[in-house]
Amino acid sequence: MSILACCVQGFEWDGTPTGRVGKLANNPAYISGDNKDAAVLIVSDILGWTLPNTRLLADHYAREANVTVYVPDFFAGEVLPMEPINKGRFHEVDLGGFLTRNSRENREPEIIECTRALRAQYKKVAAAGFCYGGWACLRLGAKEHQPALVDCIVIGQPSHVVEKDIDEVAVPVQILAPETDMLYTDDLKLHTFVTLQKTGVPFDYHHFPGVEHGCLVRGDETKEGEREAMVRGKTAAIGWIKQYLFAD
Repeated sequence: MSILACCVQGFEWDGTPTGRVGKLANNPAYISGDNKDAAVLIVSDILGWTLPNTRLLADHYAREANVTVYVPDFFAGEVLPMEPINKGRFHEVDLGGFLTRNSRENREPEIIECTRALRAQYKKVAAAGFCYGGWACLRLGAKEHQPALVDCIVIGQPSHVVEKDIDEVAVPVQILAPETDMLYTDDLKLHTFVTLQKTGVPFDYHHFPGVEHGCLVRGDETKEGEREAMVRGKTAAIGWIKQYLFAD
């Protein structure tokens, strides 16, 4: 897997998460909300399940969509150090080793296992993935899973996606795409449009002009356009989730 500084750079948001820590299948998980029928799995970016921003976003989903949200640890307890990351000293962080240990091949089985656990417990299940989590949610929505593991997916500023992931998605998919993104390239964006129109999969594409990869989870609210992008992305995802988890 390749990685760029944009995958880890960004800002930590103010606020205190209000959820709890529990388990999903064999994985520790941050859990927010108490709906017994509808759940959302969030597959985080490489900053992981403890990042306050991701937990705060989970709280918003739980509260505004009336769902129970799970943010599992998919990195076997490994957490990238925030101090050098926040100060831009990326050379001090073993990103290559981290991604090797947490490759698609290594992590996909447990991501699927956690989703199966949700499907066994809840009537309706959605999945949302940001950056690293983008490929995972596309895989959860793949046509090979019968019956479907999830009812819909949201992918925001996805990374590590290949064309086959898009070719095989078979559930309604929402795409949140910053204008500048060296990981979700213009070619992949075009392939998404062309492929999903051919396959007939319901999709909802949101273009975020003037912002870069990372802004939807780690944007700076003091930076022009990034706060608006974060709010718009959150609101769009909640609308998509409600549409497919609570449709008659």
